[in-house]
Amino acid sequence: MVERFEWEGRSIAWQQAGSGPPVVLCHGTPFSSEVWRPFASTLARDFTVYTWDMPGYGRSSKSPEHPVDFGSQAEAFGALLEHWKLTSPHIIAHDFGGAVSLRAHLVLGARYRSLMLVDVVAIPPSGSPFFRFVKEHPTILSELPAYIHEAIVRTYILGASHRGLSDAQINELVHPWLGEEGQPAFYRQIADYDETFLEDNERRLATLTIPVRVLWGADDAWIPAKTGRRLAQMISSSSFHLIDGAGHLMQYDAPVAFADEIRAWLDERTASTG
Repeated sequence: MVERFEWEGRSIAWQQAGSGPPVVLCHGTPFSSEVWRPFASTLARDFTVYTWDMPGYGRSSKSPEHPVDFGSQAEAFGALLEHWKLTSPHIIAHDFGGAVSLRAHLVLGARYRSLMLVDVVAIPPSGSPFFRFVKEHPTILSELPAYIHEAIVRTYILGASHRGLSDAQINELVHPWLGEEGQPAFYRQIADYDETFLEDNERRLATLTIPVRVLWGADDAWIPAKTGRRLAQMISSSSFHLIDGAGHLMQYDAPVAFADEIRAWLDERTASTG
């Protein structure tokens, strides 16, 4: 069941399932909580699992007057954690969700029990050539004919997978970006991208003391594995692991290996805290 959290004019879609220690799954761009659906279902056997769509994404509101940069999303996440009354959840973040969850913790003081960072946008530089092109021409591209826009988004998202996506999978990921609301929202979330937030995160990484696991697809074509290694080296409390055969969308490229990594990480963290 999809619930709604109303925050500063935004309507944030979220879901909860299961019981046990709290685990929050954070998606990236241009995705939504859909990427976590099968993992949330499995984890709900032993954990209370929360998923959410960032404002401007998925089933959340996409109002053009609301910024969707890292800072705004971190504030939204912090408010949502308070709404859920979570004081020390386990956080698993993918892509853009990495920078958002890091900022909520490092700058806004959100408390986590552990943090898993999966092919994350977290430190500079980042952004593909397409991403940079869109950032320079957001208004023009938002006015493209709908069929051209859909073809662009489909091709872009397909590039995140190393092994390819089924028609059903790509349709689910593309759908939120279609129509009069979705099309401009797709380009707006890129236009609002501000790397200064990543620079700020990078300066603060040495202060992280919670357990951190950095997980990366060995064949990530969007953010190379060397960036993941560099990120892990900046965090003294972290460990790093590569998943063979996985690209940026590890959830679809290597779901079994990824699920095993998540389960082992959470089981170890739960056992260590009793």
